[in-house]
Amino acid sequence: MEINIGITEQDRAAIAEGLSRLLADTYTLYLKTHNFHWNVTGPMFNTLHTMFETQYTELAVAVDDIAERIRALGFMAPGTYSAYSKLSSIKEEEGIPDAQDMIRLLIQGQEAVIRTARGIFPAADKASDEPTADLLTQRMQIHEKTAWMLRSLLAN
Repeated sequence: MEINIGITEQDRAAIAEGLSRLLADTYTLYLKTHNFHWNVTGPMFNTLHTMFETQYTELAVAVDDIAERIRALGFMAPGTYSAYSKLSSIKEEEGIPDAQDMIRLLIQGQEAVIRTARGIFPAADKASDEPTADLLTQRMQIHEKTAWMLRSLLAN
């Protein structure tokens, strides 16, 4: 059935493409955060183990929200590791970094997601797609706060 929500198919496609990149970044950051949760060691173990769990749990909800927005726009959401590796600006880690490097890598990942989300705004604004703009704003607020909290762990 044809979708008639006041946004052209071309504009919906552009927005869905951007959201697919956001989904890939978010899922990749989820996986990295979960991996670090499992494998963190050192004097900050309890703090980081708990913090990372909070973060990956929030990211798991986010991937669902982003994928469902793509579907609401009439497009299929990517859902494979191979698709995510092509779409994501976040790279996987080889090996297990130490706790301080985990924090730095997660800050970089949070900031990458923010940049990806910010890059979708022109397409959403052009189409007056307020639901996508709202989703992007919420995601950016969460990632900016999380990046700040992680950076605070590195302060002297």
